[in-house]
Amino acid sequence: MSRTPLNLLSVVAVAGLLAACGKQEAVAPVALTQEATPQACGQVSVASMNWQSAEVLAQIDRIILSRGFGCEVEIVPGDTMPTLTSMMERGQPDVAPEAWINAVRQPLDAAVNEGRLHYAARSLQDGGVEGWWIPKYVAEANPDIKTIDDALGRPDLFPSAEDRSKGAVHNCPSGWNCQITTGNAFKAWEAAAKGFVLLDTGSAAGLDGSIARAYERQEGWLGYYWAPTSILGRYEMVKLDAGVEHDPQAWESCNSRSDCANPGKSDWARAEVFTVITDRFQKAGGPAVGYLQSRGWGNETVNALLAWMSENQADGEAGAVHFLRTQPEVWRAWVPAEVAEKVQASL
Repeated sequence: MSRTPLNLLSVVAVAGLLAACGKQEAVAPVALTQEATPQACGQVSVASMNWQSAEVLAQIDRIILSRGFGCEVEIVPGDTMPTLTSMMERGQPDVAPEAWINAVRQPLDAAVNEGRLHYAARSLQDGGVEGWWIPKYVAEANPDIKTIDDALGRPDLFPSAEDRSKGAVHNCPSGWNCQITTGNAFKAWEAAAKGFVLLDTGSAAGLDGSIARAYERQEGWLGYYWAPTSILGRYEMVKLDAGVEHDPQAWESCNSRSDCANPGKSDWARAEVFTVITDRFQKAGGPAVGYLQSRGWGNETVNALLAWMSENQADGEAGAVHFLRTQPEVWRAWVPAEVAEKVQASL
C-alpha cells in the first residue's frame, strides 16, 4: 500500500528483511470468558500509526480497552519501522494495533521467538492487498477480463485522456515505491507493445481523482491501487489476477528496484498485518490480552469505514465511535458479553 514513500510495498518490502518463519500461525485466541477487571489491565500504551486504517483501529482499541477492560490507555504516535524497532529494543509501546510485519519480519520473528514480543490477532484478516484494478462496471460488462493480460488485450476499454488511440495504465504517485514496481510491471507485461501508455498520476490525490472521474463518467480505468483504503469503500473496484505467483527473489533483486532492466512477471505480495504486543503487557494485561488476540476485521469493513471517515472529514476517534455505534455485530464478537455491554453503554 502506498501511503507514504513507504507504501504498501515499502511497508511490505522495505525489504531485504523478509524471512518467513511462520511463528504467528501458532497463535491461538485466548478464551474470552474471564471477568474483566481494571486491576488486571493497568497502564497500556497504544501506537497510532500515521495512516487512516491504523489510526481508527488504535482509537477503537483505546475505547474498548479503557471503557470495557478498565485499562489506562495512552495513545502514542507511531509508524511501522520506528514503532516496531522501539518495541523490539525498548519494549515500548505496549501495542502496535496494525503492524505491517513483512518489512521487519526477520528481526520481529526473532523477538517473538525470544519471548520479548508476541503476535496477537491478524488485524487485517484479508491482509494488505495491492495490484492492478478495474472498475466493477467494466468487469461486469466484460466478464472475459479477469487477468492483467486480459485487460492489456483491450486498450480500447481503457483509453488515455491524452491520446484516445492508446490505452492507459495509471501509475502510483511520484516518489512512492509502487511507482517503481508499477513501472516494472508495465515493462514485464509488455504493455507498451500492446498499445498502452504509463500515465503519471503525480500524487495520491491525482490517483484517487482519476478513479473518481472514471466513475462519474462511467469510463474505463486501469491502474495500480491497494486495500484497505477509503477509495475502494466509495468506488467498487475489481483486482485483476496477475496470472502468476509472487516471485520474492525476482521482486527483491529486480522488480522493486529502479535500476531493474528486465523485470519478469510477478504478482504483488499479500502483506501480513498483525497486532503486536510486548511481553510486559502479555503478562500484565489480563483479559484485555484476549481481546487483542481476537480482534480483527476484513478489508470490506475497513474500506467502508474509511470511506465514511473521508466523506465526513472524520478523524480516528470519530471513526471509532461511528464504527462501534453502527456495527456491534462485528466488534461484540471480539469481547465477552459483559465487556460489550460496558462499551455499548458508554457510546
